[in-house]
Amino acid sequence: MIRKLAIALLAIALAACSQKSHEPAQPAPSPALWQVADGTGKTVGWLFGTIHALPRDTEWRTPRLDKVIVDAGELIVEVKDLDDTVKLSATFTRMSHTDGLPPLSQRVPERLRGKLQALLAKGGYREADFKAIETWGAALMLAQLADKSTGENGVDKALIRDFRARDVVELEGIEGQFAIFDQLPEKDQEDLLGAVLEDDTMNTEDTAKLERLWLKGDMVAISKEGDTGMLADPDLKKALLTDRNKRWADTIALALDSGKMPLVAVGAAHLAPPAGLPELLRAKGFRVTRVE
Repeated sequence: MIRKLAIALLAIALAACSQKSHEPAQPAPSPALWQVADGTGKTVGWLFGTIHALPRDTEWRTPRLDKVIVDAGELIVEVKDLDDTVKLSATFTRMSHTDGLPPLSQRVPERLRGKLQALLAKGGYREADFKAIETWGAALMLAQLADKSTGENGVDKALIRDFRARDVVELEGIEGQFAIFDQLPEKDQEDLLGAVLEDDTMNTEDTAKLERLWLKGDMVAISKEGDTGMLADPDLKKALLTDRNKRWADTIALALDSGKMPLVAVGAAHLAPPAGLPELLRAKGFRVTRVE
């Protein structure tokens, strides 16, 4: 499950379409939403935790969220060009390509080489296909083979469509997000690839569980997921979650002070305690209140 919380930050634009889930009827949705006020108590914006992929026809909107979407002056997301697959593919190819790399099997522990070969076969790949692809790039590509979700039904894309006539601001953009992985030391990239291989056991039931947690707004359970899988690795957690939250908090604080009334919609894991955006913004003097 934690792979969906971390790798999905880029997988959203690469994922292939999946079949509609046949889960039983869900209770009324209540995904996590916060209202942000300044020191005087005046509302200056909102925070909303998103999920990058959902089964088709999932009901996730609420009356309160719909009102916020109407009232907000701009939308702040991680990446806004989610439909620009040409840009994404070209950027990925440019940033992940390096000649003279060792074979992919030499970049994972011996105990995982069987899983690597199985996942390569699953995707119709040969190991030679990755001879010039950096380890982080291979990890993201192989993550798609283990993940059956579809970014076509992501909350991010739906909100961007809602704000088509208003400003949409991105915190990182496509290149910025790839750069997070590209700048990892090789050891951390290999840990990332290893985590993908370890977590290839994720199944439909795991995916549905994460979707239920998100729809319930269960941030405690989502936070606990951050203590397992790849984010149990301190270096990866720092690079993929903690450091990004700190950078984002600075940018978001300026937007909240601007009077533009932003709706900040980022992956729910970035809002989970103990070092999520609500806590970081409170430390900057904002009043951040969970309203849903």
